[in-house]
Amino acid sequence: MSNDNFFERVYAVARQIPYGKVTSYGAIAKVLGAAGSARMVGYAMNAAHNMEDVPAHRVVNRKGLLTGKFHFDGTNLMQQLLESEGIEVIENQIVDFEKHLWTPEVRVQ
Repeated sequence: MSNDNFFERVYAVARQIPYGKVTSYGAIAKVLGAAGSARMVGYAMNAAHNMEDVPAHRVVNRKGLLTGKFHFDGTNLMQQLLESEGIEVIENQIVDFEKHLWTPEVRVQ
């Protein structure tokens, strides 16, 4: 599978993340049948930072850390986008992470 095809599948899942929710790189990799490819999902999210229809700010690491924040324009844009959706962030970590966690369930082909 080419990276382009994988990235498009990642974006299809990311577009499903509901407003006010987040998911992890690993959860997206798992639903795509690519368990262990969380890093590749991260590369896809990095490549999506200028794609307005892909809510890359809603994808965080498995502990709720905003590890991708440096790929956004502005100092705290990722945090600001999450906070505008009602998600509290303290020291680059989502407060009540489990409450905001969305787990993709539908496999995207």
